[in-house]
Amino acid sequence: MSPHEQCPQQDRTVVIDPSFKADAPARYARLRELGPLHPAEFPLGLKGWVVVGYDLAREVLTHPDLRKDATPAAEALAAAGYVLNKPSVGLGAQMMEADPPEHTRLRGLASAAFTPRRTSDMAPRTERIAHDLIDAMPPSGELDLVEAFNAPLPATVIAELLGIPPEYHLDFRRWSAQALQVASPEHRPALASLHGLLAELVAEKRRRPQDDLLSALVAVRDQEDGRLSEEELVGTAMMLVVAGHESTVNLLGNSVLALLRHPDQLRLLRERPELLPGAVEEFLRHDTSVERSTSRYAARDLELGGVSIPRGSMVVVALGSAGHDAPQPDGRAPEGLDVTRQGSRHLAFGHGVHHCLGAPLARLETTIALRVLLSRVRELEPAAPLDSLDWIGSGIIRGVLSLPVRYRID
Repeated sequence: MSPHEQCPQQDRTVVIDPSFKADAPARYARLRELGPLHPAEFPLGLKGWVVVGYDLAREVLTHPDLRKDATPAAEALAAAGYVLNKPSVGLGAQMMEADPPEHTRLRGLASAAFTPRRTSDMAPRTERIAHDLIDAMPPSGELDLVEAFNAPLPATVIAELLGIPPEYHLDFRRWSAQALQVASPEHRPALASLHGLLAELVAEKRRRPQDDLLSALVAVRDQEDGRLSEEELVGTAMMLVVAGHESTVNLLGNSVLALLRHPDQLRLLRERPELLPGAVEEFLRHDTSVERSTSRYAARDLELGGVSIPRGSMVVVALGSAGHDAPQPDGRAPEGLDVTRQGSRHLAFGHGVHHCLGAPLARLETTIALRVLLSRVRELEPAAPLDSLDWIGSGIIRGVLSLPVRYRID
């Protein structure tokens, strides 16, 4: 029996806690050797299943009986004597937590406002922001690259794209970072603050529309003259802020960290910047910032990878793990970092109807940010042991809280 044919044992529960997240690539590698599916315990005591293999991950992400609707889970818990409490404040009514046909409607309306042209139009401004951040650094020394570059660049881009006034940018950055740390005491207050800010801005854009994404979302209609409700508008904006820009913050961090761990690859990218678009796909595969998918729930009893999954069970895909199990187009092994790899295959942006709407913007920002950083910061090395960095301890995002570096700007 091959490892991928082995059934997981019920007593081999994977506990997704801060220590697991800090060592996630190695932990997932060991799990893949045992099989593609494992029982898991997630933050806040939630129990379910985690998928670590590429083929099964693709199946799960498009499975018609694995849905966003948590009703079967609530009913299963109620039958066992538990009550599933719905959070009072979340990301609101938005497509990430909707199933077709509602998901189809919400995504269609959001796509009509968040167009490819609106994304591509942000390229010059993204490059200017990157240069401004480098200009603000002392010519040489030590600093935290997350605080000085990785975090403010995507935060400024999404804030300007949405039309958030500059006086709210600092609060906006703080709240959006805290909102995804589900086990943190700041999680709920941050969500509430962010929700309140965006609700106020939506109302303001309705009164006085401007040339920004929030105004476009307010104005958009579909062919049946449908439109986003107030709750859906705020929920969609919350999704773009929290799920969108935080993933790019940490994609930048993980990419730079990977290059610091592989100085030969760093030198190669400096010498051949034309490799950057493909290198970004490799960074997405090698250590993606969205470590796990959002939850899906079994609408009926079903079988995944030879394992019986009861109705109501929560199933989560380890997107980062799947990239290390994906067969690569060039035939080379998926392990290791190779910025020359052509067409890196991964699931960093998901798969199927929930494929990330903001993927083009994340790719654009990361490519531009790395190009500016590597062209202007000619010396870049760790200022602390890379195995001692502090990682985000909860939630679906993977990234370091800080990245101390020594550098010199030409």
